[in-house]
Amino acid sequence: MISHHGSDPTHPLWRTRTSSVLTALAHGTAPFITTFLFIHLSAPIVANIGGSSDASRTMTFGRQYYQTVFGERYLVFGPLLVHTTSAFLKRMFSPRPSRPLANMLSATGYASMLFLLPVHVVTHRLGPANPAPPVSATGASDLDFEFVKVALREWPVRTTVLYAAIVLGVALHAADGFGVIWSTWVQKIKRRRRWVRRALAGVVALPVLTGLAVIAREPSYAFAFTAARYRAALAYSFVYRL
Repeated sequence: MISHHGSDPTHPLWRTRTSSVLTALAHGTAPFITTFLFIHLSAPIVANIGGSSDASRTMTFGRQYYQTVFGERYLVFGPLLVHTTSAFLKRMFSPRPSRPLANMLSATGYASMLFLLPVHVVTHRLGPANPAPPVSATGASDLDFEFVKVALREWPVRTTVLYAAIVLGVALHAADGFGVIWSTWVQKIKRRRRWVRRALAGVVALPVLTGLAVIAREPSYAFAFTAARYRAALAYSFVYRL
């Protein structure tokens, strides 16, 4: 006989409580991810004013926050893992029907976490850290926006598509996610105001993309052997081996 005192995992009360906990985890990790994105994306935005040199200096300064052992584990990848896992589990256990995968929030979230972000991490983090020659573990001090220039010059179409997709995807997801969090914890937002969130996503994404366009138009200042290491690091990702 099945107990009706909450031990049955299909009991609505169990599902409601689980969904509430998962919602709190997904929403609670969002500020950490948003802070990281603000720091990370500020570098290409600065390029609109100061070009790749100022963008590289901004990126180097920002790495003090997110590219340390503690920072990457507990302020970047940890919150990302909790955010994604809790959202996925909530889809499984929520007592109410989940958002359709075609929904903007779901589509941009899963596309970013399952494809765009892994490709970005492999391309910009794991590939350059490969200790084998010719990459020979390009250090953080050598990995600046000259690396981005090489990617844009050698593989202009796929690099532009990848950068545009991840910037727009993250911006749209963050804008819609902010709306969900605000509606959940502060006050309900009417559906007709969704266009405001889309506009906000565009305001964030546009200067990032124009900053990358400024960088792409600049001449490359990387030494020949450094550019060769960059190309080898990029080839570590299957996207650049196609």
